[in-house]
Amino acid sequence: MKKSGRVLCEGVAARCAMIKKLRLRYSVPLLHRILDVSISGYYAWLNRKPPVHSQEEARLEAGIKAAHKRTRKTCGNERLQKDLSEHGVKIGIYRVRKIRKKLGIKCKQTKKFKVTTDSKHNLPVADNLLNQKFETTSPSRIWVSDITYISTDEGWLYLAGHKDIFTGEIVGYAMNSRMTKELVSRSLFKAVVAKRPESGLIHHSDRGSQY
Repeated sequence: MKKSGRVLCEGVAARCAMIKKLRLRYSVPLLHRILDVSISGYYAWLNRKPPVHSQEEARLEAGIKAAHKRTRKTCGNERLQKDLSEHGVKIGIYRVRKIRKKLGIKCKQTKKFKVTTDSKHNLPVADNLLNQKFETTSPSRIWVSDITYISTDEGWLYLAGHKDIFTGEIVGYAMNSRMTKELVSRSLFKAVVAKRPESGLIHHSDRGSQY
């Protein structure tokens, strides 16, 4: 084994770490001699106490694991932070997110049914101009729209979108934590501003109450 000039220029801690890494391949006395580290110094390094920040990180990791289990593995960063606070652990939302990512902690996806649009309502309903014939010969003649939902770390998020039947392009969209007619209006407004369709455009949806 050749001496590494770079390693020898490192501090004692770095050289001790190198001994620990190579001890299964080379004899420990040989490593001590080559890396110029005393045996007593090496074992003192092995038995050192972790830095204060490492102890704090370990405490927070344990706390987040416990909170994740308490909340049945279904909560995002904000709810975990709230649960930790209720159990006497003070931590910022950014650090919760960072530690969750480090530990690979993710929300369990629920199978619960989420309501989207409601077609069974007593509001006025527009005529079905397409009658299931989704065909056109040019862009911005027929737009279809729907609302779906997305599971995120912070809960459910509703997404309204408008699609051009001819091009297949999503011409407008909007997101919100609530499913309202304003959500649909924002998506339509973005589409109109972006494409400026001519008069005669047909807007098709499932005729839910939001439309």
